[in-house]
Amino acid sequence: MAFSFLLHGSLERLVEILVVTIIFTSIPSQVMSDASKHRYQKGDLVPLYANTVGRFGNPSETYAYYSLPFCQPDPLIQKKLSIGEVLNGDRLASAPYKLDFLKESDLQVVCMKNLTREEVSLLQTAIAQDYYWEMYYDDLPLWGFIGYIGREGREAPKEYRYSIHTHTQFEILYNGEHVIGINAVSSRVAGLANDKEVDLKFSYDVVWRETNITFEKRMDKYIISEHLPYNIRIHQFGITNSSWTVLILFCCLVVLYVRVLKRDIYKYASEEESANDQEETGWKILHADVFRFPKYKSLFSAAIGSGTHLFIMAMSILALGFLGIFHPYDRGVLKTSLIITYAITSGVSGFTAVSFYHQLEGTDWMRNVFLTGCLFCGPLFLTFCFLNAIATAYGFTAALPVGAIIMIFLMWMFLASPLLLVGAILGKTINWQFQAPCQSSNCSREIPGLRWYRGALPQMALAGFLPFSAIYIVLYDIFASVWGYRVFNLYGILCIVFVFVIMETALVSVGLTYLQLAAEDHQWWWRSFLCGGSTGLYVFGYCFYYYFQWSDMRGLVQTSFFFGYMACSCCGIFLMLGEE
Repeated sequence: MAFSFLLHGSLERLVEILVVTIIFTSIPSQVMSDASKHRYQKGDLVPLYANTVGRFGNPSETYAYYSLPFCQPDPLIQKKLSIGEVLNGDRLASAPYKLDFLKESDLQVVCMKNLTREEVSLLQTAIAQDYYWEMYYDDLPLWGFIGYIGREGREAPKEYRYSIHTHTQFEILYNGEHVIGINAVSSRVAGLANDKEVDLKFSYDVVWRETNITFEKRMDKYIISEHLPYNIRIHQFGITNSSWTVLILFCCLVVLYVRVLKRDIYKYASEEESANDQEETGWKILHADVFRFPKYKSLFSAAIGSGTHLFIMAMSILALGFLGIFHPYDRGVLKTSLIITYAITSGVSGFTAVSFYHQLEGTDWMRNVFLTGCLFCGPLFLTFCFLNAIATAYGFTAALPVGAIIMIFLMWMFLASPLLLVGAILGKTINWQFQAPCQSSNCSREIPGLRWYRGALPQMALAGFLPFSAIYIVLYDIFASVWGYRVFNLYGILCIVFVFVIMETALVSVGLTYLQLAAEDHQWWWRSFLCGGSTGLYVFGYCFYYYFQWSDMRGLVQTSFFFGYMACSCCGIFLMLGEE
C-alpha cells in the first residue's frame, strides 16, 4: 500500500513537472516573419489590410470585407495570397484607413456614403446576426462589430433600432521601431431606418502609445489563455490519467502472457502427462490458420499504406509545431505545411502498400497503387467538390478560387503522384517475403460459435474507448481552435497525448487479438485493423457533442462544412490508428 501511494505521488509530480516544462519551453518566439521587415521610421506606411466579415457565432462562415457597403480606398488593391491563406479563407485587400507609423490623427473622414434601401437592408441583416469585421495591421489581427440592435420607445410596442458604428479609434502600441499591438474602439453610431435611404459619414482617429513589450512577445496576449494555471492543471490531469491507463494495460498484458507461458511450459515439461493430455487447445490449435492471408488483401494493403502515410505526416506536423514553426495568426502556414508534407511523404504509402501487398502474394500491384492513392484522397476530393460548390453559391471565403484548385491539383499530379509511384516501384523491387513461422493448411478451420461480446462491433467499442479517453480533454481545445476563435499552441502537450494514444491503441489491439485467437477465431487481420481505428469513430461521435453543446453553428452550410470535413478527418484518424 505504501509503495503504491509513493508511486502514485511520484508519477503525479513527474507529470506536473513535465507538463509545466513542456508548456513553457514550447512557447515559440512570436515573430511573424523577419524582424527587419517590421521596422519603421516615423511617417512610414504600415500595411493595413481589410480581410473578412462574418457571424460571431459561426467563425467559419465569412465573406469578403467589401461584400458589405463599406468605404473603399481608391484604388482598391487585392493582396497576393499564398495557397495557405486562400485555404484559410483570407481575402486581404487594402483598407480605407491610413495609419502611418507614429503619426496621430484627429477625426479623419474616410468617406461620405449614401446607402440605398438594399444596402440598408443588407447592413440590418448583418447587424441582426452579430457580424464582425477583421483586419490585419502589420500582421496583427484586429476586430470590431459592425453595429448593434437597441430598443426605442417607452410605450409598447417597442421597436428595434438598428445602429451602425461610423467612427473608429485606433489605439496603437509601439516599442522603438516596431508595432507591438493595436486595438480598435468603435463609437458614434447612426441609425438605419427601414426602407429608407440614409447618408452616413465614416471617420476615424489614431492614437499612439509607447509600451515596454518587446517585438518578440507581441503575440503572447493571443495565447495567454492556453497557459493559465487552470488549463495547465487540466492537461496535467489528462496526462496523468493516460499514464496510469498505459501502465495498467501493460501490466495486464504482462500478467496474462506470463500466466499463459508459465502454464504451457509446466504442461510440456511434465513427463507424467499422457498423450491425450498433450492435446492442444485455444490459440495453439490455430498454427495452420493464423497466418492465412486476409480477404481483400489489396484493400487491406492499401489501408495499411495510407495509414502509415498519415502517421508519418502527423508526426512531421507535430514535430514542426513543437519546434515553433507555427505561430498564432500565421495566416495559412499550418494548412500549407499539411499540403506540402502530405505530398512529400506520399512515397511512404506507395512503398508500404506495395511491399506488404507482395508479401501477401498479390500480383496486380498497379491496381494496389491506384487504390492506395484514392483511399483517403478520393473521399476527401468528393467532399471538397460538394462543399466548395455550396460555398461558391453562398459567396463564402471558404470557396477556393480556380487558381488555388489548379495549384493543388498540379502539386498532387506532379509531386504527390510521382512520389507515390516511386515508392511503389521501390516496394516492388525489394520484394520482401512473408516470414511465417509455420505454413497454412489448404482448408481453413471452422470458427466455432462465439458469444455476442466477441463480435467485431463490441470489440471495436471497447478498443476505441481507452485511446479516446487519452485525447478527450485535448479535443475541445483543438475543435475550439479549428472551428472557433481559440488559439491552440500547446504542441508539446499534443505530442505527449499522441504518443499515449499510439501506445494505448497498440496495447489494446494486442490484447484483443490474443482474446480472439484464444476463442479459436483465426480471422484477426481485419479485426485488428478495425479495433485499432475505432478511436476515429469515437472522435466523430464527439463531433456531434461539440456541435450541439459548445458551438453556435447552425444552418445547412455550417452543418455540411463541419460534419463533411470532420468526417474526412476522422477517416484519416481511423486509417492512421488502424495500421498500428
